[in-house]
Amino acid sequence: MMIRSSDLVFDYIKRDEEGNPCGSVRALDGVSLDVEKGQFIAVLGHNGSGKSTLAKHFNALLYPSGGTVYVGDMNTMDDSHLWDIRQTCGMVFQNPDNQIIGQVVEEDVGFGPENMGVPTEQIWERVEESLRIVGMEEYRNSSPNRLSGGQKQRVSIAGVIAMHPECIVFDEPTAMLDPSGRREVIRAARALNDVEKITIILITHYMDEVVFADRVFVMDGGSVVMDGSPREIFSRVDELEHLRLDVPQVTLLAHRLRKEGIELPEGILTRKEFIKELREYISRKENVTKA
Repeated sequence: MMIRSSDLVFDYIKRDEEGNPCGSVRALDGVSLDVEKGQFIAVLGHNGSGKSTLAKHFNALLYPSGGTVYVGDMNTMDDSHLWDIRQTCGMVFQNPDNQIIGQVVEEDVGFGPENMGVPTEQIWERVEESLRIVGMEEYRNSSPNRLSGGQKQRVSIAGVIAMHPECIVFDEPTAMLDPSGRREVIRAARALNDVEKITIILITHYMDEVVFADRVFVMDGGSVVMDGSPREIFSRVDELEHLRLDVPQVTLLAHRLRKEGIELPEGILTRKEFIKELREYISRKENVTKA
């Protein structure tokens, strides 16, 4: 097991103008989920659903108010395992500018391994390997300030990869990017999972980013309210809309055509799949007419 949370509860403490506690707000309420090694997991939810708060527990940036979180066999409440947990489970945040600190790309990517005490020769090997994985080798001597948003985010990912984590949590990594940058980052995340076999947890509210996930958790009000494969989740369009979540356009189109009497399966995920199913429907209708 890569990550396990059991009855996880987290309360944000409210404070008055003098900094004294004056109440709390429950952000997570009894979240239990398992993530197997090598999986690509997506966590969906509208703003305020608790998904980013959950993500920060996987890296021990936040500690449970109740319940437990384990990364491997390490309890995140055990401070003696803090750096082991953060090395095992890396994080990529929403704004790459908050994660990039080097003046040159290769220096930024090597920063993490250097802090871990990795020998210099191995650091440069890791830098080269990480930049290759995200397709940024040609920019290794560039200033991050000259890169696009998508390229900066790929540099951030390379910096995490260089620390050789078993799992990477992407906390809304495309929220500030244009469509081209979003595609770059999601392509890199999928390659890490497919080729490098790194466990991926993607926190997002963009439905089209989770089509290829192994499993999807949908959050609302600090709880997991839906859990299943992308096809199972996207077969529940009305429920998703009730939760103020969009669905991929092709999924929504197929759903609405189905309501109009066109016999298409629920949970269509891609344009290619939609065209195939529509052609088969038309062929069935033509055969019935000829008969």
